[in-house]
Amino acid sequence: MRFTKVHALGNDFIVIDPEERAGIVDIPGLARRLCDRHIGVGADGLLLISIEDKEKGLVNFRIFNADGSEPEISGNGLRCAAAYLFQQKRVDRPEVTFQTSIGDRRSNLIEVQNNRFQIRIEMGTPRLTSKDIPFDDGVFHDRIIDYPLSIHRKVYPVTVVSMGNPHCAVFYDRFPARIEWHEIGREIENHPFFPNRTNVEFIRVLNRGEIEVLFWERGVGETLSSGSCSSGAAVASILKNLTDRVVAVRTILGQVVVEWEGDKVFQSAPAEVVFDGVLLP
Repeated sequence: MRFTKVHALGNDFIVIDPEERAGIVDIPGLARRLCDRHIGVGADGLLLISIEDKEKGLVNFRIFNADGSEPEISGNGLRCAAAYLFQQKRVDRPEVTFQTSIGDRRSNLIEVQNNRFQIRIEMGTPRLTSKDIPFDDGVFHDRIIDYPLSIHRKVYPVTVVSMGNPHCAVFYDRFPARIEWHEIGREIENHPFFPNRTNVEFIRVLNRGEIEVLFWERGVGETLSSGSCSSGAAVASILKNLTDRVVAVRTILGQVVVEWEGDKVFQSAPAEVVFDGVLLP
């Protein structure tokens, strides 16, 4: 089975075309095997793409986390899929429209440097009500800002949004130790108020135009970056009036620029094709 490894600021994915996975029924099992960093290829997720219309740049997109779960969307995954398509010359234009389970998402190629592609992607309209996220504490919330979420007898003020998938933001003046925020992330991800679990962002606001974020991804754990989490973190910061509507999200390996224009969110950041490989039977 041939595959391609792509990463977006360290958030890495394996890309497989449809012809390579013909006859494979257990896609979640395949994702778990391939993403295992000890006995597989190693990645945060598996991307399945298929070209529906090459001339129009219309591409079907699915993503599976390292644990085999299938999230609704992934900003980094979309950029990695776009980088793969451009690098392999599988599409004829610099615009690609991805068909996802939550609607179409447009991407535009901004710049190319060898196998590194700067891409602007549409992330859709943030959903803010408790029903749309979903978040269920038994009460309807029009917006969830600084909600007192209780974990192990400690209360965390959280801001919760959806970018098509759920995000829970926790703000700090100074980040806690790694072992501590891992524990908090794991507990919030699986908190009973989140029926579909949630991604968790730990945010430090640097100024009106820049934030620093640590990422705990649903179904993966700590990741070096995350596109949808970067968008969720920026939206949460804007809702709390801590930043303007254009936010540079600082990650360990670079930054993601998130723009909330009108009712839609866009993000711009790089994705890099690392290598092609063949998985032996």
